[in-house]
Amino acid sequence: MALTAAFFALDTDLSTHSGLEARVAALIAPAVEDMGYEIVRVAVLGRERPTVQIMADRKDGSLINVEDCERINHAVGAVLDVEDPIPGAWTLEVSSAGIDRPLTRAKDWNRFAGHQAKAEVLLPVNGRRRFSGTVLGSDGTVARMRLDDGTEVALPLEELRRARLVLTDALIEASARMVQSAPGTDPAQKNDDDSSGPKVH
Repeated sequence: MALTAAFFALDTDLSTHSGLEARVAALIAPAVEDMGYEIVRVAVLGRERPTVQIMADRKDGSLINVEDCERINHAVGAVLDVEDPIPGAWTLEVSSAGIDRPLTRAKDWNRFAGHQAKAEVLLPVNGRRRFSGTVLGSDGTVARMRLDDGTEVALPLEELRRARLVLTDALIEASARMVQSAPGTDPAQKNDDDSSGPKVH
């Protein structure tokens, strides 16, 4: 198994875990949470040599850095080696949620209320599957948005295929404040492709 601590935003934004991804998330969550982090999303991609991608934040909601990725990487790798949920060789990648992050949980929709986002659902809502507008929050069952035309829509969280914040000046400013408030974080550190390189476990 190869381990990589990567500091970048992942691409696949599935909002709910199922099957193997749900099992992996359940196995690693206790170790990740014990270290003061929380899982934003787990994705298992590929077949012959699958890549397990873990996206995480600090529990206080601030972005993680490269050193955090390495810590999570080692802990998660140890758990998955023992539990062995994936047969054969596989690769582990741990990343920050990034600035224009996916909205995968109800708490994300509440935390980023007022910011711009795009969302796509599995089953049409009001005759459409794709939406763009302002995040209004979530009650734990649906995510609410005010669309660009001024109407409001409620999207069932379990039907979300993907949802992601749109990069705006306001979001960049809010993220900069989160980075500055994070313990042990250099405010000048960039949030892009700053990878610590591969590690073989």
